[in-house]
Amino acid sequence: MGLLQECAAAFGSADLYALLGVPREASPRQLRRGYHRASLRLHPDRAEPRHREEATRRFQILGKAYAVLSDAEQRALYDEQGTVDEEGEALRGERDWLEYWRLLFKKITTKDIEDFEENYKNSEEELADIKAAYVDFEGDMDRIMDSLLCVDYTDEPRIREVIEKAIESGEVPSYKAFVKESKQKKMARKRRAEREAKEAEKTKEELGLGDEDDLKALIQSRNQDRKKQMDDFLAQMEAKYGNSAKKGGKKTAGKRGKK
Repeated sequence: MGLLQECAAAFGSADLYALLGVPREASPRQLRRGYHRASLRLHPDRAEPRHREEATRRFQILGKAYAVLSDAEQRALYDEQGTVDEEGEALRGERDWLEYWRLLFKKITTKDIEDFEENYKNSEEELADIKAAYVDFEGDMDRIMDSLLCVDYTDEPRIREVIEKAIESGEVPSYKAFVKESKQKKMARKRRAEREAKEAEKTKEELGLGDEDDLKALIQSRNQDRKKQMDDFLAQMEAKYGNSAKKGGKKTAGKRGKK
């Protein structure tokens, strides 16, 4: 089975650009970031044991799609004729796609995270992410807050205000889960966030956090839902600052999907 047939069977589409979530005119940087984001949702490390084999297969197919589009000659062939060179260098059978993925993204530093957070909060990108999360999760604030980057429970009033304005302007629909959310659910979310913040602070003290490896250790110490949120945050950092491949750089993965 060729790559396009594999894509159609695994994802329901043979459009390589759609698999990466990027437009056909995407720049190399956009392709790389799209691949990074898409692969986070499929990374085998994130799959339950019973789903790992299928996750690995889909992850490998996604890697092949990116390999084709990141190769100028292969991309030109695909754009012009809608086909791929199955015998070309980009799709050679012996490639280890997990290692290929790891080599694309370098480790990040605490300074990278601080710089990103400063520029991200209240930016157009964050506003778009908030609205997208609201629609993705149909107004479920628990899932919205878990999915957004660089936020804690103290940001919730700001997040709610953004959503309320978007509803008023007609940019997004009005979901009952949001407009009719109970006080009990709001308080439960706040208590859970406060508890997790205390646990994270305790872990930082125990680990003596200072560099990216320590950040990885912190991620691994969190429960699964929050682990996914932090993983995606780190991935956004790597997509933003990891412009050149760095051998030996390993990373984790994760993220959201519609309920």
